[in-house]
Amino acid sequence: MAFAASGLTKTSGGARNLWMYTTADAIATVIASGYFNTAYENFKTQDVIIVVGSNGGTHTVDVIVVTSATFATTVTTTNGT
Repeated sequence: MAFAASGLTKTSGGARNLWMYTTADAIATVIASGYFNTAYENFKTQDVIIVVGSNGGTHTVDVIVVTSATFATTVTTTNGT
């Protein structure tokens, strides 16, 4: 699937923003470079995203960190575990 803005919620802001993202996608899909590209203007480097995803129908929770996004059109993330 693709990124859906309706699943993204900013929970707090500051030097680093904290986001919650809910999706039916697996974490491998979510952390792929460019997954969040359509929302690039929302993110900055070192933002943290809590991802509630899915793995074969089972809910998963992962914490990812934005590694590149500051006014860039390509958003990259890494799994923070």
